[in-house]
Formats: sequence, structure tokens, C-alpha cells
Amino acid sequence: MSDVILYERDPDYIPRVAAVHDMCGYGKCSLTAAIPILSAAGCDVCPVPTALFSAHTRYRVFTFHDTTDMLSGYLDAWRSEDVELDAVYSGFLGSPDQVAIIRRLYDEYPDALRLVDPVMGDGGEMYPTYTTRLCEAMGALADGADVLMPNLTEAAILTGRDYPGRDLDDAAVDDLLEALLSLGARNVVLKGIDRGDGMIRNYVASASVGVGARREIAHERLPYMIHGTGDAFASALCGALMAGRGLAESARIAGEFVRHAMAHTRNQPHYEDRGVSFELDLADLTSLVG
Repeated sequence: MSDVILYERDPDYIPRVAAVHDMCGYGKCSLTAAIPILSAAGCDVCPVPTALFSAHTRYRVFTFHDTTDMLSGYLDAWRSEDVELDAVYSGFLGSPDQVAIIRRLYDEYPDALRLVDPVMGDGGEMYPTYTTRLCEAMGALADGADVLMPNLTEAAILTGRDYPGRDLDDAAVDDLLEALLSLGARNVVLKGIDRGDGMIRNYVASASVGVGARREIAHERLPYMIHGTGDAFASALCGALMAGRGLAESARIAGEFVRHAMAHTRNQPHYEDRGVSFELDLADLTSLVG
């Protein structure tokens, strides 16, 4: 498969991306990842906060505030000021009704890229604030997505399957990619296949050429887990796309960005709890447009 270019970058223009994610005060995820990572890749990031958390839901204690009631007025104000967007990048949602908010952005900005990280869970489990109804609503965003970026848990939810575990052979990967593309996504990046050989694999497939031409991108698997790597990966992938890089190349750049950030995180005090420390690696993304 030849690489898919989704955005032609003008070196003198700074693209504007609406980042539709929650805001966590602590834990390095969602908007606290998307804003600095996309900014480092030369994007103007306009946050649309879907929820406010004291910390993400992997912590034992956290506060949660659903922002649904404020979002219609929020976007009305944007429209009154003629805000323009080049991409809509969505992630964690606070309620099923927020899918309509994202669809409003699609309607009002029909030329903007639709970049969907269907944040719903990991390790075979939904996140604590998610419900079956919210997951069903999230699935509607797959149809027409320029890039759909699920992990294996999210891919299973979207396709109505049992969680398959992280060790999928090539035939199972192809079957899952086919099912995801059949939801209406133009391109899919399937994240996090672990076959126990010291590598983490991500797969890129496009509806235009079919699963038979999909690309495998492998990275060294570090022997520890850090929360927030999925958000960092998706944000870096979107940043590379908006820098004019191809989809498979963007997935490779994002994977290496996360691997480097995880290595730096290991050097921090209480690294298991702090979230992925990507600050020292942001220059890798700035170099794409510098």
C-alpha cells in the first residue's frame, strides 16, 4: 500500500484543530496530551472539553464533571466569530449526547479532517464513566472517519465482538481490520498487538485499497506499562498527519515518540503513577515542520 496523504501542509500556514477531549488535572492524558503534542507539531489547538476530571479514571479517587450542557453555546460562540477548522480530533466523551456535538462540527466544517480516537476502554474493560449506550453512540463516529484509531478493546466494542486479547495472528488482524473498515471508516490504525516477542505492532489499513494492502508497523516493547500512552500516540499521529506526512509514516512517528517518552518517564519519581512524560520529546514533532 502506498502511503495515504490526508493533509497537504503549507509551510507558511498553521492548521487549526478542534480537540474534542476531556481535561484531566493530573495524569497526562486527553487535552493535557493533545494540546502540547499537536502544538509541537505546528498546529493551533482549539479545545472542546467534554468533561473535567481531577485525574483520569485509573486513579482510585477522581472527580468527574460532564460538560454536555455548555457545549452547544460554546460552539455557537465559535460560529459567531467565524472560527475556521482544518481537522476535528475527538477522543473521550462525557455523555452519549456529545456525539451530536461532534456531528455538528462535521456539518459546519465539512472540509475538516475527521480524526477519531474512540476512547472507551483498555485491557478488555470499559472505563468507569462509560456505559453501553455511550459506547453505542461512540460507534456512530466510525462512519465517515478519515482515520479511526482504536485499541483492541475499542475495536471489539465497535464491532460487537468479545475482547480478543492482545496476541492476534495475521488472519485475526485482517479480519478485525475488515470489520472496522466496514463501519464506514476511510482509514484505520489498529493499535497494540503484542505477540510476546518483544515488539508492539500497529496496523494501518485503507478502504480505498482494502485490507490486503495493510501495513504493519512494529516498535520495541518496553517491559513496563505507563498510563496515557494511547492518547499520546493518537495525538502524535494526528500531529504528523497535519504536518503533511503519510498515514503509515505518521503511525511510525507516533509509535517512536511514545517509546522515547516512555523511556524518559521511567527516570521520573513514582513513574508508574504520573502518566507518560513526553515533554523532552516534543522537539521530535517540531522537527516535522521546522
